[in-house]
Amino acid sequence: MGHEGGAARVAIETDAAPAALGPYSQAIVAGGFVFCSGTAGIDPETGQVVEGIEAQTEQALANLSAILEAAGASLADLVKTTIFYADVDDFAKLNEVYARFMPDPPPARSAPANVRLPRGLLVSIEAVALARD
Repeated sequence: MGHEGGAARVAIETDAAPAALGPYSQAIVAGGFVFCSGTAGIDPETGQVVEGIEAQTEQALANLSAILEAAGASLADLVKTTIFYADVDDFAKLNEVYARFMPDPPPARSAPANVRLPRGLLVSIEAVALARD
């Protein structure tokens, strides 16, 4: 089945965020939205995981911001985020960092805890944002 009426899926790729480590795109723009894959606390310059829940949350959000910028959007355009994190005891620290980055009003959000993430990651944040014309 093809895309009806010329609807397009456009992949987003930026060196300002870690490269996709598998068969996925950093983000896809389609139907007026930017669908971002999970971003983690990986430094895009070194490829290394940063230390601690606060630093990983901050780096994940910086990576998300870079991907949104590459798509012509920003954190202010977020409509939904999902935060996957490894330790429910980290919620308060994670939430404090997250709140500093979010627009007012903040996007809708889900936050499942006790999730096993690769590479010893403590947090991964996926998002949907409005695409700008």
